[in-house]
Amino acid sequence: MIEANYNPDVLTCLANLSNDEVFTPPSLANQILDLLPQELFSNSKTTFLDPVSKSGVFLREIAKRLMIGLESEFPDQQERLNHIFTKQLFGIAITELTSLLTRRSVYCSKIANGKYSICESFTNEQGNILFDNIEHAWKNGKCTFCNASQEVYEREDTLEAYAYQFIHTNHPEKIFKNMKFDVIVGNPPYQLSDGGHGKSAAPIYHKFIQQAKKLNPRFLSMIIPSRWYAGGKGLDEFRTEMLSDKRIRKIVDFENSNEVFPGVDVAGGICYFLWDRDNKGLCEVINFNGGSKVNTERALNEFPILIRQGQAIPIIRKVLENNPKRLSDRVSSRKPFGMPTNYTPKKKGIPCWFTQKIGLQFADENDVADSFNLLDQWKFLVPPAPIAGQTDFSKPVGFYYEGNTLIAKPGECCTESFIALGSFDTEKEARAFKSYIFTKTVRFLLLQTVVSQHVTKSNFHFIPDLGKYEGVYTDDLLRKKWNINEEEWQYIDSRIKAVELMGNRKSEDNE
Repeated sequence: MIEANYNPDVLTCLANLSNDEVFTPPSLANQILDLLPQELFSNSKTTFLDPVSKSGVFLREIAKRLMIGLESEFPDQQERLNHIFTKQLFGIAITELTSLLTRRSVYCSKIANGKYSICESFTNEQGNILFDNIEHAWKNGKCTFCNASQEVYEREDTLEAYAYQFIHTNHPEKIFKNMKFDVIVGNPPYQLSDGGHGKSAAPIYHKFIQQAKKLNPRFLSMIIPSRWYAGGKGLDEFRTEMLSDKRIRKIVDFENSNEVFPGVDVAGGICYFLWDRDNKGLCEVINFNGGSKVNTERALNEFPILIRQGQAIPIIRKVLENNPKRLSDRVSSRKPFGMPTNYTPKKKGIPCWFTQKIGLQFADENDVADSFNLLDQWKFLVPPAPIAGQTDFSKPVGFYYEGNTLIAKPGECCTESFIALGSFDTEKEARAFKSYIFTKTVRFLLLQTVVSQHVTKSNFHFIPDLGKYEGVYTDDLLRKKWNINEEEWQYIDSRIKAVELMGNRKSEDNE
């Protein structure tokens, strides 16, 4: 039974509907607006832009604050409304449909100058919430602005092409006739299909941030996936820019996207940030993990990636203090022997490990590349997506265990289904290395660089390469070696699954 006073905000309901371009709940929009100096909402000259409007929630919530903040300056409510909507609030919708939705949310009418609009000063239907049907700029099968695939997005006029107006121009300042904005805020689209294998998609959210900075606002805040912390497809340059930008004064990070977008699963979590043009300094990083909240103030560029968990930083500093060699220099790249995952097994040739299901088959010797000189070594092979299916990083992570790793003999190769974490002259050293990788401490160091199910050689940057491996490595041994105290160990232990509890089956090591 629904209580009589139950009156849900329609934009809260809408925020739970989409998994594609995620709509922002009003509560989240207000958390972001709370980051701004609140005197902005009492200044009749402050200008706001949402360049990626979907539901209009940011503009609506800003309007509510301005209506309170400007009451003394504009005692007449209608005069106040007219001033706010014509002089202070501006938006660019991402589709024609969301332009109508935004105007309905903000002006109470999908037509800005319609009879039901609460603003009486507009002389056109769009008001200050624009949507122009922009076309992609195709070159060699890709859009020069957003890198969208021509094969996927060159479509009939009745279908949405997702050529977002804000980023499909070299001169964003001309969209509103050289207006200056004090605040740019929004929740941009996260990705577009790039026409790659399967359902390959490339991130696009960083392009909106880079475009917004061209307008040089006083403040910039956007909600984006946290995957940029460790780079990824097309994000390495963006990550470097963000980490070196001392104007980023706050990052609020959620390891589980459901904490901000109920019912929406964004792999690796969600964050939002505050960029303050005129105040450089250290950044306050606030990490939410389940019921816990940790605040740290730090320079973002201390490490080549952003460490989301403040408790991990002193551990990493200790580990790296006297260990200049990194495992990332030892780990192979993808396709260690040049053969893709879908390579067809042959009836004879070089023994080759395919997927775990297919096991050991053969590859044509002419198809096997050995540019890394791995073939004649003992190799510890692991899958490139060891946590496939896990998107919530607030839960303990596993990575490697007996059932998804193997030790390959000299003379054996593999397809892209595996990467080689290390290669060795003897089986004994390979097995010692395996025990090193299986420790919780090492896998914890790996976790600090991982924000998706995929793991590449760069993700091993914080793991020391010990050079020579012998005996059996344990967490007790590494704790003593790296001076990890009991409190730090308890934190490590809480974030990583024990190998013994990870659904082990008999190892496929070639005994």
